[in-house]
Amino acid sequence: MSVYIDNAQLPFGRMLMCHMAADSTDELLQMADTIGVARKWIQHPGTFREHFDICKAKRMEAIKAGAIPVTGHYLGERILRLAKEAKA
Repeated sequence: MSVYIDNAQLPFGRMLMCHMAADSTDELLQMADTIGVARKWIQHPGTFREHFDICKAKRMEAIKAGAIPVTGHYLGERILRLAKEAKA
């Protein structure tokens, strides 16, 4: 089981955001708690698209806490795989 964080740099106000996803909701929420991201900011909870958008500073904290840095392409492929599994 793992937490993944991509290398996206999506503008949101004055910040650059990326995506944090995990193999389980519990792991995702635990990492959010660890790096100080409010649970209420989870997106698409309970679905294969479940993730947080987090800023670059929180990205570095997540990596230090054990999140695996991946490409945006990797997370996109992961979502497609999980979507196919959900339909099966």
